Amino acid sequence: MGGRWALDGHRRRGERERVMMQEGTTLEAVLRRDRLIVLGGLVGISALAWIYLGYMAWEMEAMDMAMQMAMPSVRVWNAVDILLLFVMWVVMMVAMMVPTAASMILTYAMINRRQQTQQGPFAPTAVFLGGYLVVWTGFSALATLAQWGLHEAALLSPMMVSTSPVLGGVLFLSAGIFQWTPWKYTCLKHCRSPLGFLMTDWREGAWGALWMGLRHGSYCTGCCWFLMALLFVAGVMNLLWVAMLTAFVLVEKMVPRGDLVGRVAGGVLVLAGIVLLGQMR
Repeated sequence: MGGRWALDGHRRRGERERVMMQEGTTLEAVLRRDRLIVLGGLVGISALAWIYLGYMAWEMEAMDMAMQMAMPSVRVWNAVDILLLFVMWVVMMVAMMVPTAASMILTYAMINRRQQTQQGPFAPTAVFLGGYLVVWTGFSALATLAQWGLHEAALLSPMMVSTSPVLGGVLFLSAGIFQWTPWKYTCLKHCRSPLGFLMTDWREGAWGALWMGLRHGSYCTGCCWFLMALLFVAGVMNLLWVAMLTAFVLVEKMVPRGDLVGRVAGGVLVLAGIVLLGQMR
């Protein structure tokens, strides 16, 4: 009898182990599928945003800037002009910042799916991304107002490039100094550690996903807002400049010792600002 009980116990343990292995295999397959779906969505959103920016840049070059441009610099902007400018900034922030948030979004999707397997509530990854983009939409509104003010002060050319060495120098200098501030370091630390951020700030359900997206967006904006201001220096629609800033943010967030790269870049920006301001002598 004892031997039979031992044999039955061994069989039950073996069955449990097989079930657990099957469940683990199934979960890994689901996680891989989720990762591909989310990554494909992020690539698609970013690609559409970049295509739109490319079309706008081409249209600006092809048009008579003084007479036909949707956001002219030779007359007072009306509500439609400002709305188009706002849309441009929103699309630009999507193109620039969604790729840099990919690691955080993919990590959220993974943890969210694992939570569901433990009978936890499931919230679509789109809700988290939506919260993130809400913050950058708010930044876009502020950037629109800033550009409107610079336009009214005649500090921007029709191609949305700074016409003032003082403006360019101050922006470079300020952005460089900002790279060395505790505020920058704190925000960048959260952006560079997706798992640490989500484990510390995790909230359940759709509202929790939205809250986490808003919070991460706030850290991301706090980390990068001065870098975005540099778009006014070389041109808001200068796609090469936009791509360079995007690549730099990616390096800061994802590459080992990216924080050190950011500090070195801060020194370079300070030197560039000094050079520009020196041209006023």
